[in-house]
Amino acid sequence: MALVAMTDDGIEFDGRTFDERPLGGTESAFVELAQGLATLGHQVVVRNNCTAPLTHKGVAWAPLSQGLPDGADLYICNRNPAMLSLALRARRKVLWVHNPARYLTKMRHQLRLLRHRPVMVFLGKAHQATYPRWGAAGSRVTIPLGISAPFQGAPQRTEAPPPRAVFTSNPMRSLDWLLEVWQQRIRPAVPAAELHIFSGPSTYGKWGQSKMAQMTPILDRAAAMAEHGVVLRGPVSKDRLAQELTQARALLYRGDLGETFCLAAAESQAMGVPGVVEDIACMAERIGDGESGFVVKGEAAFADAAIRLLSDDQLWLRQHRACLEHQRGLGWAEVAARFAALMD
Repeated sequence: MALVAMTDDGIEFDGRTFDERPLGGTESAFVELAQGLATLGHQVVVRNNCTAPLTHKGVAWAPLSQGLPDGADLYICNRNPAMLSLALRARRKVLWVHNPARYLTKMRHQLRLLRHRPVMVFLGKAHQATYPRWGAAGSRVTIPLGISAPFQGAPQRTEAPPPRAVFTSNPMRSLDWLLEVWQQRIRPAVPAAELHIFSGPSTYGKWGQSKMAQMTPILDRAAAMAEHGVVLRGPVSKDRLAQELTQARALLYRGDLGETFCLAAAESQAMGVPGVVEDIACMAERIGDGESGFVVKGEAAFADAAIRLLSDDQLWLRQHRACLEHQRGLGWAEVAARFAALMD
């Protein structure tokens, strides 16, 4: 059994938060990895901005102020290289990168990376390409995010569902663009179609509250578009979202330059829901163009692909089967095993 230490200095959350309310993708991944490592039999301690110590599903959580145990076998630092120095005697250090990595080229970060030489874990090829070859690092590896248990094991359908599209990402990631394309191009061509939006600031804790001024006008517009088939549902738990995806016909999401993996696309694909995305950042890694959805350029092509998926039952059934056959992704147990292998 190895001692694994993990740190995060972002929003307030702990293992229970993941079970009790919607949580952002990065935070959800952090919890899933910690619990996955504990399930493998390792001793896992987490230090982050949680409010009080607790042990949940085999993981010992405590505030950053309590410090890290000395001599961890594996130290996983989430996003911020400034925290690498919190575990000076760790046998193997990892910097788990989630955002586009250009921020790491700043001199203060480069000095830390030169000093600690961590293994840098990226989420995919497009993500790793955001960090220049000259950047300091111990080594660079790619480990994709895992797919949570509620999205695993969806059955194959024999009939296409009604034309219900879903949006399950951050409202600031082009939801306003999607609403315009939906109103002007998609809904007029498929009058029975609905767009269900599972999105809102509560997913992102205090950060979400700080972005209310940007999110609110977009969500207000969505709420006012009921006559155009738009249904604002708000954030829901992973279990509930998986249930909702069993009734969905397509994920519609433009993509965003800030995406480095896109759990929204990965989870829907694992559930057998084809998607329409633009060819932005990592989106072509998540959806097989023409196989499990469409990867397009421009709103006209986006709308045409969405209309086809929402109206052509045979096309949908082919892409649905392709999702289930090729797009299941890794479970978190497999991802945790890949992180544990970094100790070897």
